[in-house]
Amino acid sequence: MAADLPDTAIELRSLVTSAGTLELSLQDVDVPTPGDNEVLVRIEASPINPSDLGLLVGGADMSKATVSGTPDRPVVTAPLPDGAVNAFAARLDQSLPVGNEGAGTVVAAGSSDAAQALLGKTVGIAGGAMYSQYRAVDARAALVLPDGATARDGASSFVNPLTALGMTETMRREGHSALVHTAAASNLGQMLVKLCQKDGIPLVNIVRKPEQEELLKSLGAEHVLNSTSPSFESDLVEALTATEATIAFDAIGGGTLASQILNAMEEAASATAAEYSRYGSNVHKQVYIYGGLDTSPTILTRNFGMAWGIGGWLLTPFLASAGAETIGRLRARVAAELATTFASSYTREVSLAGMLQPEAFNEYVKRATGEKFLVTPQAAP
Repeated sequence: MAADLPDTAIELRSLVTSAGTLELSLQDVDVPTPGDNEVLVRIEASPINPSDLGLLVGGADMSKATVSGTPDRPVVTAPLPDGAVNAFAARLDQSLPVGNEGAGTVVAAGSSDAAQALLGKTVGIAGGAMYSQYRAVDARAALVLPDGATARDGASSFVNPLTALGMTETMRREGHSALVHTAAASNLGQMLVKLCQKDGIPLVNIVRKPEQEELLKSLGAEHVLNSTSPSFESDLVEALTATEATIAFDAIGGGTLASQILNAMEEAASATAAEYSRYGSNVHKQVYIYGGLDTSPTILTRNFGMAWGIGGWLLTPFLASAGAETIGRLRARVAAELATTFASSYTREVSLAGMLQPEAFNEYVKRATGEKFLVTPQAAP
């Protein structure tokens, strides 16, 4: 361990108790000593992604949360919904670290050449426990950021960029040539707009608000539809006819949107069918649900024939099936286009202690499209 490093540091922990409560707190933990092929990263920036919230708040009712402790060591306590404890049996009474990804400076390294080569570098990392001041990871897991890039620039260099690339990779693998994306004004959605422009992929963007339409159009998006518009369904058919998009990635999950997309895909495909079939078109239509902004049931009105599919899509299983060559290629592209295609923007920065204040957690648990928090673990409370 380097002489100027502390022995202990602060880490955010999430605890779901068997009594049916959530507890969020800051804990003192030992600063890890890196193994032979590991590096120790001083975490300087880490985003709050929607995928972090399940572990962070555990489904608790944060509108009823209370804050105790001190300003620099707050403790948040919130109730779980009635009957929810059984769903968390595997994590009950375990204090768990949180945070999928982050970035910072390599301040210590193991003895291997690969680890030593990263000393002093600014890197992006993933692997959990990123709402911490220090994190040890395998040197191979560290993405060296381009010259001049800061930790803030690289904090979101894994989840959203690799999700966007994973979507287009899935599209190609499954034989589609264009795609649909919902909640499309998010940071991920903006990346996908720029990625599809760069790669020449027709993209249909679905949003809910006029200002979100304007945002995506300002990025050059051609097909931007508002799902609250009276003409949404006809607009959707028109966009799908123009793009021939037959695969969609849906961040909403609940309600009727997935069904509307499948039905519009069928109408667009049937318009060019050579002959009528009572089973519908033979064009396969696929919707992948990858988020749950609407937690109500997914409702399907089956007017989309028999050539269709609906399922779940997550980044981790995609990467597990992608193979080392594909992952290396995608990561290299993220690094090369970090300041352009895969640039992230943040609406607010908070310290670790700041994450546990009502004015912060009441906002980030909303998962509002276009609203993104950045955690700065080294900042003072």
